[in-house]
Amino acid sequence: MNKIEHIGIAVNDLDVSNDLFEKLFGAPPYKSEAVASEGVMTSFFMNGPNKIELLAATNPDSPIAKFLEKKGEGIHHIAFDVDDIVAEIERLKGEGFVILNEVPKRGADNKIVAFLHPKSTNGVLIELCQEIK
Repeated sequence: MNKIEHIGIAVNDLDVSNDLFEKLFGAPPYKSEAVASEGVMTSFFMNGPNKIELLAATNPDSPIAKFLEKKGEGIHHIAFDVDDIVAEIERLKGEGFVILNEVPKRGADNKIVAFLHPKSTNGVLIELCQEIK
């Protein structure tokens, strides 16, 4: 894993949260994008070298909707940049981590992604991200 790629924050209302984070960082989101396969709308903010992703549910059955119902707004996941997501999935499986999707899927912000189950990572949802070339 090269670095933290971004921190994902689940929010109830993307417009309200965009306003809040724009005030916090002094800049608007650089990108907003729907990820239909996950039932989510995202906004991305840069703060120096750090990236924050806000995630709002677009349907009541989405993973973000379920997270918000259970835990409320807050940190949803930490994403790590990797060079070879397939090799990293295999390495982590070999180390005993539970992989939620062994075949990477398209995510937001020009990435392919895979997730590690929080039960194998001290309660933290971990996302692996590889830039689509």
